[in-house]
Amino acid sequence: MSITADDVKAALSKVIDPNTQKDFVSGKSVKNIQVDGGNVALDIELGYPANSQVGPIRTSVAEAVKSLPGVADVKVNVTSKIISHTVQRGLKVMPNVKNIIAVASGKGGVGKSTTAVNLALALAAEGASVGILDADIYGPSQPMMLGINGRPESRDGRTMEPLENHGVQVSSIGFMIDPDEPMVWRGPMVTQALQQLLEQTNWRDLDYLVVDMPPGTGDIQLTLSQKVPVTGAVIVTTPQDIALLDARKGLKMFEKVGIPILGVVENMSTHICSNCGHTEAIFGEGGGEKMCRDFGVDFLGKLPLTLEIREQTDSGRPTVVADPDGPVAAVYKDIARKVAVKVAEKAKDMTSKFPSIVVKND
Repeated sequence: MSITADDVKAALSKVIDPNTQKDFVSGKSVKNIQVDGGNVALDIELGYPANSQVGPIRTSVAEAVKSLPGVADVKVNVTSKIISHTVQRGLKVMPNVKNIIAVASGKGGVGKSTTAVNLALALAAEGASVGILDADIYGPSQPMMLGINGRPESRDGRTMEPLENHGVQVSSIGFMIDPDEPMVWRGPMVTQALQQLLEQTNWRDLDYLVVDMPPGTGDIQLTLSQKVPVTGAVIVTTPQDIALLDARKGLKMFEKVGIPILGVVENMSTHICSNCGHTEAIFGEGGGEKMCRDFGVDFLGKLPLTLEIREQTDSGRPTVVADPDGPVAAVYKDIARKVAVKVAEKAKDMTSKFPSIVVKND
């Protein structure tokens, strides 16, 4: 009895992608099935970056195909193909940035910037081309967090090159001002500066641009949400009631401007004593998960309040690069995969497929 491509598909329809929770056939990941007698070769094309997942996925797919009678050898090639997805109505995807992920919070001090930088680094570790835009004009922190000094260069006098460290491209107003210099600017100036940072930085073919948003839900945040083509937003909060109150406002703001919520991250969920290891929920517990249930959005994960996260970030080597195999980095990487999968499940951006209509008066 000879094996057919349909037999292979039938076997793979029972294999679940651990990240999307869909089987590889209905998820349209199975490509280029080739059967030559008892030899089978196929591609698994994922819509999200997955360097750490290639081995387990290849094994589970190969085992399923090998279970078919008559199969002697299986070759599985696992790749990632990240495409542009839809943004707010009336805005176009940037030509050199496939997806923009806004990381926001309703208030300051909840670890939004730390979450943003580790999310960017985790996506890069999984094989994606990633940039981070420090949109917090009044309090830029990404230069310090990523250990980057210096001024961006301009090769044409109109645009600037992003600075880079740990494999991530970075643009921040912090590169252009003295660290002790306060930004005494009104809202319109801040918005204009931010748009220039976004549009006049020569981002190099990014799969994801993570935007570290300013805290709050005021005029600046609203203008950004209406002018920047955002694929989706991640809300960062702590379990504390007062933080959750503001996080809910941030979530509703994105909903009002048509930006999907990719999920909620609960930061400083528990405090772990560095001496005895005792764990205590000093800011309360369960608040982030309850907020997700109330609004029908995904809970992406929770992170502890530890001395190491603060020390690593302050030193310019955030947790994902300072301790890549540690338990906290594993949480950041899990959150990054969930975010990437949520982006991959969104509708594909088709604006480039439609021709521009020009009306001429003869």
